[in-house]
Amino acid sequence: MRTINLALQGGGSHGAFTWGVLDALLADPRIAIEGLSGTSAGAVNAVVLASGYASALAAGRDPREGARAALARLWQTIGSWDALGSWQRQWARLLWGGAAPQLAREWLGRTVGGALSPYQANPLNLNPLRDLLRDQVDFDAVAAGPLKVFASATHVPTGRAVIFTGARLDAAAVLASACLPQLFKAVEIEGEPYWDGGYSANPALTPLIQSCASTDLMLVQINPLRVAATPQTPGDIDERVNELTFNASLLTQMRTIESVNVLLARGVLRSPVFKTVRMHRIDGGQEIRAFPGSSRSSTDAAMIDALFHMGQQAATHWLGQRYDALGQRSTVDIRRDYLDDTWVPAALSEEDGDAAAPHGFRPWLAQLLRRRRQRK
Repeated sequence: MRTINLALQGGGSHGAFTWGVLDALLADPRIAIEGLSGTSAGAVNAVVLASGYASALAAGRDPREGARAALARLWQTIGSWDALGSWQRQWARLLWGGAAPQLAREWLGRTVGGALSPYQANPLNLNPLRDLLRDQVDFDAVAAGPLKVFASATHVPTGRAVIFTGARLDAAAVLASACLPQLFKAVEIEGEPYWDGGYSANPALTPLIQSCASTDLMLVQINPLRVAATPQTPGDIDERVNELTFNASLLTQMRTIESVNVLLARGVLRSPVFKTVRMHRIDGGQEIRAFPGSSRSSTDAAMIDALFHMGQQAATHWLGQRYDALGQRSTVDIRRDYLDDTWVPAALSEEDGDAAAPHGFRPWLAQLLRRRRQRK
């Protein structure tokens, strides 16, 4: 059996793809899950899985099957939103968090007769996700259960990522993780306002590295890294801007992982605080990118079912091709897929010296290397 940690991106109804991935992983007895970190829809998937797992375990049932059943109930409920009346259906779609901000503002503006913020257009702070979490997640079971679960939200005043786990991981934390500010009032927790975690950590990888024993980290990626052509229509441009915004924090985290991995491999870092992380990834590739960005807000049951099966197939294919790499090596080429000109390869080579550092040099990394060299 191989133990992994799961990092789950947000993406509105495209999170049904993640449901399919999780279902396949839970169905494979060779895979054990230690921790989950999620943002927005990824956070919803994470807490529902953990709740179903812990509740079944406490009742003496198969925890894997309990988690699979809980995820199925979640997405079947979301799919049923499309059967509501037109007004309720539109609200459900918008409030699920998948609509592009501009489209959301336009719809809310038409609804109330002007371009208003959610503090004016949604004064009661209506949110079907609140009822969904209340009905389907036992947060006490999540906190007491064997899985480590983390949800990220963005602290509005500072823009920093805040990670909720343990007793602090409750319905408010998940609502904060999925709080798009064009649609909802900021979620207040202990007097502090929070917005969608995608602005600061989509998803947060550090908690899985620091708090879990396994060093195999599986990213379930919803937002594409690359597009084939330059967006030209207003809708395509908005969609690409959203993708870039919600991938930015992931790229930064991946650069840090690669930097630490290289420093460990070269013996520059010897502290037990640091450990080599083996990165893996399951994404929808070209198939999931065939769905338009607007489908993130769709609650169409047929689309959700299609995404679920795509996720199942992607995970099954990955396990068939790369299972043996778990515990042995990374299956993601971080340099090729995530690094850019702000990464500093020369600074990671002791023989190159500080003078060889290219543009974008990180002062903190330079200082770290100098201290290590001075100790020798």
